[in-house]
Amino acid sequence: MTAVSMSFVAFSVLLVLSSSPFSGECARILAFFPTTIRSHQLMNCALAKVLAEAGHNVTVIGATTNVYPRAKYRYLRIGGLAISNELTKTFINIPNMAAYKYLGVVHTVLRAHNATLAQPKMQHFLQTSQESDYDLLLMTYLINDFHLGLGAHFRCPIVMFSVVEPVKKIHRWVGNSDEISYVPIRLSGMVQPLNFFQRVKNFLWYFLESVMLYGSMETSMEEFYNYNFPSDRYPPLDEVRKNVSLIFTNHHFSQGPIRPNVPNLIEIGGIQIKEKPDPLPTDIAKVLDESKEGVIYFSLGSNIKGSHLNEEKIKIMFNVISKLPYKVLWKWSPTELPGESKNIIFRDWLPQDDILAHPNVKLFITHGGMGSVVESQYHGVPMVGIPLFGDQPSNMVNVERSGYGLAVDYLTLSEESLNNAIQDVLNNPKYKEAVQTFSRLYRDRPMTPRETVVYWVDYVLRHKGAKHMQSPAVHMNRWQLLSLDVIGFLLAIVLTISVVIVKVCKLICCRGRKNKLPKVEKAKKN
Repeated sequence: MTAVSMSFVAFSVLLVLSSSPFSGECARILAFFPTTIRSHQLMNCALAKVLAEAGHNVTVIGATTNVYPRAKYRYLRIGGLAISNELTKTFINIPNMAAYKYLGVVHTVLRAHNATLAQPKMQHFLQTSQESDYDLLLMTYLINDFHLGLGAHFRCPIVMFSVVEPVKKIHRWVGNSDEISYVPIRLSGMVQPLNFFQRVKNFLWYFLESVMLYGSMETSMEEFYNYNFPSDRYPPLDEVRKNVSLIFTNHHFSQGPIRPNVPNLIEIGGIQIKEKPDPLPTDIAKVLDESKEGVIYFSLGSNIKGSHLNEEKIKIMFNVISKLPYKVLWKWSPTELPGESKNIIFRDWLPQDDILAHPNVKLFITHGGMGSVVESQYHGVPMVGIPLFGDQPSNMVNVERSGYGLAVDYLTLSEESLNNAIQDVLNNPKYKEAVQTFSRLYRDRPMTPRETVVYWVDYVLRHKGAKHMQSPAVHMNRWQLLSLDVIGFLLAIVLTISVVIVKVCKLICCRGRKNKLPKVEKAKKN
């Protein structure tokens, strides 16, 4: 290499370093992920992994085993309470849209998250850490507002992450308007556009979500916050909520619904998806490479076990899948196998993202969790969904309506309904064409999700919390947001003017009568 070439390379490296968003500085980031749901943790820790790779000093506190053991961050595992098998069975075996279903999970999750702060390892961490130890708190949201007190504890900006399209509460934190006339409430299971009766249903769901779901838990949220972060040392929870600098959402507008967003709500849909898949395990790679006719991948997510499902439903699934003329990779616990079949390969855990990236995967049979749906859409794999609870039914409604696959109802599942859906999606090319068209759309962005995360975290760090991005709506109450105070003021003015006008008119009429009265009396005398 010539001297000129070496100089050019050195200059290029220097230019890249000097143009780095955070100018080579290493920020100290605390990532707090208290969920015990592995699929959520894959998305949560993906952010921490990206930031660590970008050069930041990242400490992750999590309630599960480290899902990325080779990541460059420091990982501290604390204990956590998982949702019980009984409660999971309840969610699965009652109608998907039953309101009391969500009320139950809200308070269960609240109690589980409160327990994380009391864990000995967490207490030791807080007692041995200094208030100035961290420059930024990265926190996942799953009904855990009171954990925002960690931002107050370390006196640093807060960046939130929602693993799905944000619920109303998160939109309110950044001042996003509700727009219930055309933006469906997430739990309603509806998609845009909404007709009149759907708008009525959406309004009722908005009321339910506001009063029953969030209203019912606000008292508990305040109690948990005040217990863990007492008022003599920390600001009120409402004030801490206003310290959220940025919210990342594992969502992209191309998925819908279309809605306006404030500048500090950033879409990073597909953050857990690798631009370049990791090498597959040798035995799985061999199956996929050699199955030129195609392979079916079947997974009901990281949380569902065979013991959660009805034995009859499991038998239906096995009977249908065992008769398919394709190899099937089925994620299922080896201790709960529904049977044996030459075409089925059971594994306790499978690298889903890497499998879906393989060109020989023809179909994904899924529970319809948002992470799974997004990975399938990204890789252009059509789906057959068996939604069980939570956001899964509405996710599959969107998949079906968009033409990316079909859904079958778990409670009424039969061999006929499941087999018909599988055969239709496998043999009708419209599903594959639709999802692959969307895949190209979904990938078409100015920056990848990972690049977006690094840029905006660095932006918040550079600008000390980036308060200039915050909507004024964050500091307004509901009366002000709805302009009820303005409307009341204007009505008071109109009422006052109306009263004055009426009184003036009455006064004028009375004086007019008095002026006419003497003339009448004079006329009578004549």
